Amino acid sequence: MAMKRSRILIGGRWVEPRARASLEIRNPATLARLGTVADCGRQDVDAAAAAARGAQNAWWRIPGVEKAKLLREVGARIRKDERGLSRLMALETGKPLCEAIDCIDWVAACFEYYAEVSRSGHGNSVPPVAPHQINFTIKEPYGVVAAIAPFNFPLLLMAWKVAPALAAGNAAVCKPPHQNPLSTLRLARCFDVLPPGVVNVVTGGPGTGRLLVVHPQVDMVAFTGSTAAGRDIAAAAGRRLKKVNLELGGIDPFIVFADADLDVAVRGVAWARLLNAGQVCTSSKRIILVEPIAEEFTRRLLAHVKTLRVGDPMRRGTDIGPLISARAAAKVERQVAAAVRQGARLLLGGRRMRPPGLKGHFFEPTILARVRHGSLPTTEEIFGPVLALTVARDADEAIRMANDSAYGLGACVYTNDLKLAMRAMENVKAGTFWINDPLTDNEAAPFGGMRLSGIGRELGMEGLDAYREPKHVHLDYVMEAKPYWYPYQNRVPPSHGGH
Repeated sequence: MAMKRSRILIGGRWVEPRARASLEIRNPATLARLGTVADCGRQDVDAAAAAARGAQNAWWRIPGVEKAKLLREVGARIRKDERGLSRLMALETGKPLCEAIDCIDWVAACFEYYAEVSRSGHGNSVPPVAPHQINFTIKEPYGVVAAIAPFNFPLLLMAWKVAPALAAGNAAVCKPPHQNPLSTLRLARCFDVLPPGVVNVVTGGPGTGRLLVVHPQVDMVAFTGSTAAGRDIAAAAGRRLKKVNLELGGIDPFIVFADADLDVAVRGVAWARLLNAGQVCTSSKRIILVEPIAEEFTRRLLAHVKTLRVGDPMRRGTDIGPLISARAAAKVERQVAAAVRQGARLLLGGRRMRPPGLKGHFFEPTILARVRHGSLPTTEEIFGPVLALTVARDADEAIRMANDSAYGLGACVYTNDLKLAMRAMENVKAGTFWINDPLTDNEAAPFGGMRLSGIGRELGMEGLDAYREPKHVHLDYVMEAKPYWYPYQNRVPPSHGGH
């Protein structure tokens, strides 16, 4: 029996998609069918963009205090539906249920944060250049924002776009990931308190995303995903001079210095790399160990990772769930094999697996030792549960290795030496630098990448400013003719000291 397709949100109404093509959504752990959504085409995208355009100006004009109330209510509704949202997200993403519950808390916190800060930074005054003049700036929204989120954190990374975009006065058209859009559609119920059309949701694959990127009524594109996809979006948007905010891939380094507490460092590194089965843009994909502690760290890491439980994300005690698809698992397997051919030593894992009673896309937690700096695991993003260990002679070489990358999303270090930590921070180019506490986010601090890891920032005031542009207002409260106007024959040249 065919499942009924999910409706899409356009103009404040849940409507039947016009597109005939459909996408089937399956649980990546069990392969059970969870639902069916439309692979939306031009008609659906046109309708969503038109609804957003029609609602945006009125939304922008709503006083900031009223916008704040509505965004707080969105956050409250998300918290009220935490159980349903987290369960559905765990089912369709494969992340352990405890991780999904944490994620919903972060989603709500994002809307609550922007409800508050959106009222505190409308612009600033500027010293004038002449008498009886006043200069100031105001910050205005771009208009309609296309928000395109990835499969690994479908709700959180959508919230990081939608909350600041709305706070800035934009309207949004959201495209959730095609692998797991159902939890985003459920989240969209929480937008019922907003005026119709302020948030719209269309489902679909890459083709739907491309339609949004090039749509004439979309003024800005906010995207999280691979660097390759980000390049395509930037090129398409650039031809139309659209604004973009791109959070892309990373091959983040994690340095464990000689003075680190290995009991802490081993667990921290394992979590920072294997969280969400290694499908995290900021996960620590290059573990750099200084030589004095490398052998002992490796021994302890191997013992610790062997204790982690791979299995059904919905079962209590599961540490690591499946990858998102068979294609993803096959790619990770190929990358591990290539790393071994390049000289890495496989200490653990390296293959797809099938836990008892499950049919999904599972991959063994994997440890690669003796990874050569410059080989595949240090230059190509591995989106799976693979720990790649590289040894540096000393702290200086470790820092040089960490910074020797085309990417710059995040970086982590473990050390109790403040001077060493700050030297590493100053010499490693990364959008976020974590010291002794990996992968912790803060809604009040900017998040984003350098180099090939992206353009722009999310979160913090920088994240709010990403969705608005400044207007300079020049006011002269005395209307008078200026002496530098035409005709120039009446203009007296300035004195130059007798020349």
